[in-house]
Amino acid sequence: MSGDTAREVGFDCQVAKVHSTADITSGMEQVTMSDRFDCDNCKESLYGRKYIQADGGEGDNPYCIPCYDSLFANTCDECKELIGHDARELFYEDRHYHEHCFRCFRCDRSLADEPFTSQDEALLCNDCYCNEFSSKCVACDKTVMPGTRKLEYGGSTWHEGCFICHSCEQPIGSKSFIPDKDEHYCVSCYEDKFAPRCTRCKKALAKGGVTYRDEPWHKECFVCSGCKVQLAGQHFTSREDNPYCLKCFGSLYSKKCEACSKPITGFGGGKYISFEERQWHQPCFTCTECSVSLVGAGFFPNGDQILCRDCNTNSNL
Repeated sequence: MSGDTAREVGFDCQVAKVHSTADITSGMEQVTMSDRFDCDNCKESLYGRKYIQADGGEGDNPYCIPCYDSLFANTCDECKELIGHDARELFYEDRHYHEHCFRCFRCDRSLADEPFTSQDEALLCNDCYCNEFSSKCVACDKTVMPGTRKLEYGGSTWHEGCFICHSCEQPIGSKSFIPDKDEHYCVSCYEDKFAPRCTRCKKALAKGGVTYRDEPWHKECFVCSGCKVQLAGQHFTSREDNPYCLKCFGSLYSKKCEACSKPITGFGGGKYISFEERQWHQPCFTCTECSVSLVGAGFFPNGDQILCRDCNTNSNL
């Protein structure tokens, strides 16, 4: 808050005392006792009296002191009395004051030569204004002076230097922070103190991540134990608590189809056929000779071959 300023009022007039002809110095127009020199208002003679010669628009008009004050002096907004020609007058927002009447409404301090403000037309020094209308810092309980840098959050106000991290006690300023109940933390301190840590790299998880077997992981750390591709967002399986993509798991651990030699994973609802120590994908379980499907039908093993009824009959002819 920058304080307002009152202007001092000056008069474009002159004060003099009229003397007899003998007192007028040479070189000035002679005024004799026979010439009339009267107050322009009350018409009383100004000889031997002080007067004020004011600009009347068509020449300078002389006034006795009482008439000048009654006609031209302003009224003090505080005491409601005239501000005489010889008094120091202060002017603020169309209001006039005696110097001694221009004071703080609360503490009665003179405001003639210091900053002030106006609240509902009452004049207040800066100290009284701040105590009554400015917010207080919740950290130090001191007034946050208008014009100073401050921080506001959740309906509370802090001096910029009082808004600090609860852990490292460094000013947070305009940086990001994380609230926790009535305490505030810079991001790095909050992560060190509260954030869960990745099962693989042991670093804090600030946001995001995945959970596997009730343990937190960074997305970039949760990868296939075989090919190291990220597993977040895709199907995977595990062996001995190690996660694998389906491709790597099939290549490393799944049984192979007797017909196509590709892994039989069983993922995605796929069915397979098992006979003795051999397995087939359901679509691959066909007659070795004519390729007719043997699923749900009788078949005849012949060494490494499996034959349908017709092919088996023909082979025995």
